[in-house]
Amino acid sequence: MNSETTLEDSRIENFAVMPAPADIKGDTPLSTRAAATVAAGREAVRAILERRDPRLLVVVGPCSMHDPIACIDYANRLHALAAELSGTLLLVMRVYFEKPRTTTGWKGYINDPFMDDSFRIEEGMRLARSFLVDVAELGLPTATEALDPISPQYLGDLIAWTAIGARTSESQTHREMASGLSTPVGFKNATDGDVDAAINAIISSSRPHSFLGINRYGRTSIIRTRGNPHGHLVLRGGAGRPNYDSVSVALAEQALTRAGLAANIMVDCSHANSFKKPEMQPLVLADVGAQIRDGNRSIIGVMIESHIEAGNQAIPKDLSQLRYGCSVTDGCVDWATTERMLRDLAGTCDQALRKRIQVG
Repeated sequence: MNSETTLEDSRIENFAVMPAPADIKGDTPLSTRAAATVAAGREAVRAILERRDPRLLVVVGPCSMHDPIACIDYANRLHALAAELSGTLLLVMRVYFEKPRTTTGWKGYINDPFMDDSFRIEEGMRLARSFLVDVAELGLPTATEALDPISPQYLGDLIAWTAIGARTSESQTHREMASGLSTPVGFKNATDGDVDAAINAIISSSRPHSFLGINRYGRTSIIRTRGNPHGHLVLRGGAGRPNYDSVSVALAEQALTRAGLAANIMVDCSHANSFKKPEMQPLVLADVGAQIRDGNRSIIGVMIESHIEAGNQAIPKDLSQLRYGCSVTDGCVDWATTERMLRDLAGTCDQALRKRIQVG
């Protein structure tokens, strides 16, 4: 055994070459309609953050995607609701392909699209891109979490809003990546509830960075970014405690102001804010709506975990036993509840949101 084999890749089983982003994009290109959907979605989110659009941003959809048939069914329903509520709410579909894991578990549709530990990542990336194109063709913008720093090269042209999760807001890699993303980016507070890491991430990602990555042709490159001016804070609770209440929101506003940042806050109705109990998400949203009705001006958006069926399910060995439209990760509210939540939110907030523009 020579020194090269003992000193390098000693724990690597093999390397499988991934097609370059340009190749996969070439196989599933954007149509004119899909490109217009993405561009309009991004501009609408930017306008909300810059207070040029009084509407509330709502990122809503399954905790994670595992069944494209059920998810396109969901997308069609959401598209119709988005048109109905478009005067008050900007609905953006949550489409999460990657799932961070505390220990082990299914890592998401890109990593293991067939949910059988075959880890056919190339096919997962192609299927993910194809799904995003289909949703954009409907005219519905999409949002995702940027977990793997390579994935945005394959999918970033189809995304209108990006989240950086509670576990990665402190990561230099993710802050650098966010500084170069073409979308507005929401940074979640840490899992212990602390907002400082997310605020530092907003500041860091607003600055130019230089770091290693790949270009559209798959070549290792030095990526130099301009900085992202549309970072904002996402409150998701932490350490078993919620932080969507008016006191927590006011404290977050003060922290953002001290840091010289715009007081732009999104509330995640799931995770610790609902104690991971999906049936409590409507209560969180109702409280947030009441805060806006009563004069809050910093809450610019909400997140909701929602699917066709309520709750969640374990992944069975026999995948034919999976329940249609039911999450395999965190529990979700069902579609009927989602409709009721969003119609109620629009009715509660409509007049107050219009006043935001009038007040200036």
